[in-house]
Amino acid sequence: MSKKVYIETEDCIGCENCVELCPEIFGFDAQDSVAFVIMEEGGSEECIEEAIEDCPVECILWKDE
Repeated sequence: MSKKVYIETEDCIGCENCVELCPEIFGFDAQDSVAFVIMEEGGSEECIEEAIEDCPVECILWKDE
């Protein structure tokens, strides 16, 4: 079973912390002012964990596949 990262976009406030920490994993949709996942798996797990911890609204989560 593998883990994938996802963002609950309806909860995202557009702070861009995750994009600044892990630009290869997270992107930002300026039109909707929300972050999105570029790379669901294969990125730095350490970087993703840091983004999860830094998210002020806790909308970045792991899901098991």
